[in-house]
Amino acid sequence: MKNVEMSIEGSVLTIRVDLSKEFGPSSTGKTIIIASTEGNVTIPNRQEKVGLNIYRKK
Repeated sequence: MKNVEMSIEGSVLTIRVDLSKEFGPSSTGKTIIIASTEGNVTIPNRQEKVGLNIYRKK
């Protein structure tokens, strides 16, 4: 994962992303990647999965 932190409190999933970070252009070059789980990942200590991409236009 890039710039993604997940935590569980009871039944609430909290996702933290630092919006000031950048990881360069996407593969198409149209957007700048801010954060990504890089595919679907399992939520810590759970069976559910999450897939997340945060980006902005170039």
